[in-house]
Amino acid sequence: MKTNNINTLVLLFIVFIIGLTSSAIAQSSYNKFVVVLDAGHGGKDHGNLGNGHKEKKIALSVVLQLGKELEKLKNVRVIYTRKTDVFIPLWKRADIANKADADLFVSIHCNAVSNHKPYGTETWVLGEKNTDRNFEFAKRENEVIFLEEDYEKNYAGFDPSSPESTIAIGIEQEVYVEQSILLAQKIEDTFKNKVKRKSRGLKQKSLLVIRNTYMPSVLVELGFLTNKNEGAFLNGKSGQSKMAKAIKEAIIEYKNELDQNVGESITGYIDNTEVVNKEVRTNIIEDVIFKVQIAASSRKLLTKSYNFKGLSDISRNQQGKIYKYFYGNTSDFNEAKVLKDNAKAKGYSTCFIVAYKNGIKIPIEEALKRP
Repeated sequence: MKTNNINTLVLLFIVFIIGLTSSAIAQSSYNKFVVVLDAGHGGKDHGNLGNGHKEKKIALSVVLQLGKELEKLKNVRVIYTRKTDVFIPLWKRADIANKADADLFVSIHCNAVSNHKPYGTETWVLGEKNTDRNFEFAKRENEVIFLEEDYEKNYAGFDPSSPESTIAIGIEQEVYVEQSILLAQKIEDTFKNKVKRKSRGLKQKSLLVIRNTYMPSVLVELGFLTNKNEGAFLNGKSGQSKMAKAIKEAIIEYKNELDQNVGESITGYIDNTEVVNKEVRTNIIEDVIFKVQIAASSRKLLTKSYNFKGLSDISRNQQGKIYKYFYGNTSDFNEAKVLKDNAKAKGYSTCFIVAYKNGIKIPIEEALKRP
């Protein structure tokens, strides 16, 4: 009888430990920064074949190396749209990112033109600029939909040959343009400064693979395979490794810059103890208004809940050509933290708290200082 009791206690203890471990794993997974990596083309869609090089193969190699580098960071979770030479429809790539509630979507490609002279990197974000060069690029990248079954159903009559179609941008992604631009510029700067590649800069166009994602998204063109020297560089292991590490550094820098708003670091998510302690003590801060910035857009959107995933109490502030959108309005910092959690639960994973005094934005640390 005693033996049975001991066995029962041991079993209960094991179940208890398993429960704690599962809870910790779930919490750890929830707190991770999720990056979806998309290797362009694949399977029957070979991409371009400049100088005999295969875009789909180079893109996959760089993505796998980039993912391996990011997976070394304990607070980053990497999801791949493909890890082998398979065909993935454009809508499915975005769907994978949306279902993962990702913080970033990065699509990797290689460029090509009929002229063998152009070379250099480009990073694209969603936008309406419709120059001839931008439209031809968007047309080439979007025409892959014709390889998909039921493409007319999946893309609601989208025509890659129509400039009007490429201008039609979904509001869901447009609100992340500012953050996408931030990442795109860091990628181009890293290519230029760390890998010594020629940067052709940040560019904007309506590309289907990033148009339907609900998070900051970029499409990276590593270079021109149609240029003999650049094609050889990108087709080699050394070149692919350098480009992958450069993108990794840009992503880390992007994440750390966002985390400065909440005192976190990608290397460990270490909170600023002093600020945390003040947050615990803080309730009402006189003469200070806290809001949660959830989005920024070049469009002036109606501050209606249906435009912001059901969130109400939305305000808008114009800064230059950019409109910034905020959720909530309170002098209670603890309430602001709850509002931030609510916004994250709605899908605004990179939202952050901002503080205003007499209508002027001030640092959170300054707002929390007691007289």
